[in-house]
Amino acid sequence: MTKRKFISPKIDYAFKKIFGSDQSEDILISFLNAIVYNGESVISSLTIVNPYNPGQVETLKDSYLDIRAVLNNGEIVLIEMQVARIAAFHKRVTYNLCKAYANQLESGDYYLEITPVIAVTITDFILFKESHKCIHHFVFKDQESSSEYPEHELQLIFVELPRFVKKLPELQTLAEKWIYFMTQAQDLEEIPESLAEVTAIEKALTIANQANLTPAEAEEVSRRAMQLRDEIGRIKYATEEASQEAREEGRQEGRQEGKKEEQRAIAKKLLTLLDDEAIAGTTGLSLEVVRELREEESENL
Repeated sequence: MTKRKFISPKIDYAFKKIFGSDQSEDILISFLNAIVYNGESVISSLTIVNPYNPGQVETLKDSYLDIRAVLNNGEIVLIEMQVARIAAFHKRVTYNLCKAYANQLESGDYYLEITPVIAVTITDFILFKESHKCIHHFVFKDQESSSEYPEHELQLIFVELPRFVKKLPELQTLAEKWIYFMTQAQDLEEIPESLAEVTAIEKALTIANQANLTPAEAEEVSRRAMQLRDEIGRIKYATEEASQEAREEGRQEGRQEGKKEEQRAIAKKLLTLLDDEAIAGTTGLSLEVVRELREEESENL
């Protein structure tokens, strides 16, 4: 059997081609039913807004890509793949969700015309260190009773790919099969039978097959993959460099206040590069301390 080579769905170009092109409707329906509705066939149809044409590689210029779809019930879904953590990431996700909700109305329109918005964010890094779940689903709830707000107007769903560790024989749910596709497609040499049972996943793998790419698309995939590796390396290098500089400054200034001061010095170097959660995870400081440092730096500007 001839071995196949699949492109990674985590590369922004491949992600957009698989989930956001004019041939992706059934793929996106299956994926969203799996992630948002626990595998139930709630979504029967959707429209991809401004679908990306894979043949027009020169139009792909964004540093990250998101996909917008309108479901058959009128709800708006935003889907984003993010492989490297950036500063204020949580704020950006929340802002995009609220902007999509608010921008439905123009002056004089009725609030009844507003439809719910769901943001599905796939990350190749850990966001919620206190939890071991792979999928996190957030809605408005009462602080004391945890009762949910009557209407789910705004929903935030996160899929943390590094949390997923199941092997192919262990896959059971539709969501597990889709997440396995997201994490392992580039390592497959053929389409496994258990994934081929899901027509949409088999189609996604067919689109991801490098043999089906035009020379221009193959070159674009290679270029975007290199950019992705460079970006991840840049963030890693910046973190290590900030740590080294902080240690050097600590020695030069004669500060001997131990690990905590070193952590604070590293955190200050990372304030313009990462968001508060990422800095806390990198340095070991609490979120409260990181936020205090950010406020201090803002006051000093």
